[in-house]
Amino acid sequence: MRILLTGSNGLLGQKIIDILVQHSDIYLIATAKGEARHPLSEKFIFEPADLTDFGRLSEIFEKHKPDVIIHGGAMTQVDICEDEREACDKVNVEAVREIVKLCEKYNTHLVHISTDFIFDGSREDGYYHETDEGNPVNHYGLSKLKAETLIRNSNCSWAILRTILLYGVVYGLSRSNIVLWVKKSLEEGKNITVVNDQYRCPTLAEDLAAACISAAFKKATGIYHVCGPEKMSIFELAARVADFWHLDKNLIGEIDSLSLKQRAKRPPKTAFHIEKTQKELNYNPHSLEEGFAILEAQLRSF
Repeated sequence: MRILLTGSNGLLGQKIIDILVQHSDIYLIATAKGEARHPLSEKFIFEPADLTDFGRLSEIFEKHKPDVIIHGGAMTQVDICEDEREACDKVNVEAVREIVKLCEKYNTHLVHISTDFIFDGSREDGYYHETDEGNPVNHYGLSKLKAETLIRNSNCSWAILRTILLYGVVYGLSRSNIVLWVKKSLEEGKNITVVNDQYRCPTLAEDLAAACISAAFKKATGIYHVCGPEKMSIFELAARVADFWHLDKNLIGEIDSLSLKQRAKRPPKTAFHIEKTQKELNYNPHSLEEGFAILEAQLRSF
């Protein structure tokens, strides 16, 4: 199977590579801006590419004729997307439009990564099914919903995997996320302020990577919800980071969303029903503390 991966230098992309390079029957082509950052880059084909260079995307499809594309590349910084809407749409919408056309032309199965931010988070319990209609409260969410609509209206074979609050660690520790930020800040004795009225299901990057690969191998079709098994406030998440690594919880202060004054509005509560994904993609997410243990082992090995 010939698999093309976009966003290969990101957290999800590197975890997908970790798994796929162990499969001798997979011909992996990875793309990202700049140079390949994965330490096992000799085990796959790397094609540098900017998602907004549509001619370059076409060249890669023509050269490698992938059976599947796992499209993990995106502009994901929510506040930047709010301020730079044209740039956001170029990456998150127009690039998807081009990828869909190429998938139709080359009969490539598309596995597309989307987000809980297509929902407004207004439900009392916060839980959403795959069939629920999107209603984003920020431009990032709107751009991802537009991309989903393009895919759903296309003539290519596709799966959309939505996820929530990804965490993990990559080679070189070049990218942070909420878990690593809290851990590092507390280790340095810094006082931090964490929002207490936004609720999520933190997702281990390895778990999402496994779901993406399952969808690719099975050429699964439809929408799948992929997240961790527990819903919690961001403040509780920070407290559990402190507990796991035996750090000082007294350094963590609480703030509500209104006082935080983020440039882009966030949905208050987002969680997913994952029964469909568990059944059809054999999805078995780690608990939060199991995820932390995986991070700790990786941090020690790095």
